[in-house]
Amino acid sequence: MRPIKFVIRHEIRGRMRIHLSSGRMSIRQADLFSFYLSSLPQVTAAKVYERTGDAVIVYRGDRKELINAVLRFRWDDEALNELAPKNSSRSIGREYQEKLVGKILVKLFTRLFLPLPVRAAHTACTAVPFLFRGARCALRGKLAVDVLDAAAIGISMLRRDFGTASSVTFLLGIGEILEEWTHKKSVSDLAGRMSLNIEKVWQWEDGTETLVPISKIRVGDLVAVHIGSVIPVDGIVESGEAMVNQASMTGESMPVRKERDMYVYAGTAVEEGTILVRVRKTSGSSRYERIVSMIEESEKLKSKLEKKASRLADVLVPWSFGGTLLTWLLTRNVTRAVSILMVDFSCALKLSMPLAVLSAMREASSFQITVKGGGYLEAVAKADTIVFDKTGTLTKAKPVVAGIVPFEGRDPDEMLRIAACLEEHFPHSMANAVVSESVRRGLVHEEMHSKVEYIVAHGIASRIGNDRVIIGSSHFVFEDEKCVIPEGEEEKFHSLPPEYSHLYLAVAGRLAAVICIEDPLREEARSVIQKLKTLGISKVVMMTGDSERTARSIAARVGVDEYYSEVLPEDKAGYVETAKEEGHKVIMVGDGINDSPALSAADAGIAISEGAEIAREIADITISEDSMDRLVALKLISNALMRRVNGNYRFVIGFNLGLILLGVFGILPPAASALLHNTSTIALSLNSMTNLLKEPV
Repeated sequence: MRPIKFVIRHEIRGRMRIHLSSGRMSIRQADLFSFYLSSLPQVTAAKVYERTGDAVIVYRGDRKELINAVLRFRWDDEALNELAPKNSSRSIGREYQEKLVGKILVKLFTRLFLPLPVRAAHTACTAVPFLFRGARCALRGKLAVDVLDAAAIGISMLRRDFGTASSVTFLLGIGEILEEWTHKKSVSDLAGRMSLNIEKVWQWEDGTETLVPISKIRVGDLVAVHIGSVIPVDGIVESGEAMVNQASMTGESMPVRKERDMYVYAGTAVEEGTILVRVRKTSGSSRYERIVSMIEESEKLKSKLEKKASRLADVLVPWSFGGTLLTWLLTRNVTRAVSILMVDFSCALKLSMPLAVLSAMREASSFQITVKGGGYLEAVAKADTIVFDKTGTLTKAKPVVAGIVPFEGRDPDEMLRIAACLEEHFPHSMANAVVSESVRRGLVHEEMHSKVEYIVAHGIASRIGNDRVIIGSSHFVFEDEKCVIPEGEEEKFHSLPPEYSHLYLAVAGRLAAVICIEDPLREEARSVIQKLKTLGISKVVMMTGDSERTARSIAARVGVDEYYSEVLPEDKAGYVETAKEEGHKVIMVGDGINDSPALSAADAGIAISEGAEIAREIADITISEDSMDRLVALKLISNALMRRVNGNYRFVIGFNLGLILLGVFGILPPAASALLHNTSTIALSLNSMTNLLKEPV
């Protein structure tokens, strides 16, 4: 297919609006084009308008490079069609808009143009599904909401009150459409954000690992996946062993052992070990569809308030029937008795609570926050303790190399090249700093080492030729590996600048270089901690693997209540577990491989910014924007959600109880009660879908 043609309609620096010469796009074409634009490295945001054939692109970098990239787009690109999810918020929105408009038009047509007998027949037809559901529920011995709805419609029809029956079925139908629409859209948006966003993978070819774009990977290729990385494709383990966290796919809480000939899924994370995977499916819609299923089916992701609303809705049904019977026995007035059936507490409770939670998750996404379940918003709202890892959270996510101190006359650039060669296999903020500095200096390299071994929270070990090469913490290099400082250079070692974090590189048991990492404190850290305390957090804790001196300095500057230095991953997880046993609700905030156990243990684990892939995969909540201020937005949304949910409870109970009393005393006829009840339910649900934060954060 020929390349697309477009004209630039409007342009300012960093933003461009284009119009495709082909004009209007189908839903699938718009999704493909949007997916393609979003995947371009220079594009920070893109919005495609299928009806007008326009697209707005926000980008950084060279304008000409962006235009050339857009011109490379093809509708028939097989790899793109496989990667882009088949279902999207765009297609879901179109489907339910048509359903909603269609239902309203049918209602207007029957009301305005059909004679009464035909309207009655139409009402009977639309009532059949509700009557069938109610009868089926009753035959199973359950007095649930479906039975109450069926009774209200059925009795209205027996009394030949077809207007009331029609209004009830119409409003129930509208409510079902709105509920299903909001639920599917929220789940689709969430699944899209949770889907993989991996640009490059380690391809294994002829005994060598090469970093290549994921778009080049095909079925049958071999991909190496190391500890701390997310598996980018579906496939079969060719060699190696690993413990794989599959929580995002299956909901399993414990990692699963994977070895030769076992199947692994795209999006699962390697917690221990290294495996070589033979590709069966490239990442894409299969990952998306599995996440959708997991979100919809996993009960543990629902908040306790949602479960409480669902249980309460069904518990109240027998009381509605009891009230109806009692009213008829006392008054012998069928109209008054039926008015109770027209009003129930369950409909509003079951509809508004899930919508409030899903809408809060959607609102959080506008702040670049991905929440993997309503239960985690509830946990954040109730939390009184927050634990921060230092690096990448309280300090900036992108530390930089401040200098290289070589030993034994070694070349600093060569030492940096070796360090980058090892560190690029295990993404972490410190490792990224080393790799970025190597790229900045133009120190390209071929893979020159054998198998790389990662020791969590300590460092990396490999071999170059006959020499063992290690890089990591002081404890790892000097205590675990027993490396020595070259003779006569002790003074240089003890004079290392104290204001920096240090990575130690040793070759053949001797210190070869120290890489000084500048790890600047986030400017907003102190103010964010103070704001969190005003929002209900009573204890702020910092835990770090750095020295006591560094930890004490950072703790004093940001204003934490407690700090712990030189801690291991199990220490962080142990602290979280102990705090929970003492009755505290705990949030853990981290970004590294060594934060994963604590993220899993916390009531809500939050991964910030561009940390290790495994941290983002395991975390319950991820914040993709490089700013701690988003923690404040998350806490505000969570607190506001709980206020809205509790307010919904009060409104549902008070308003519907008032309608029942007015019906019992004969003030409101059943039709008016049904209309007011269903209208209030839809109004409450629509309000539950509005933003919780009225002012910008």
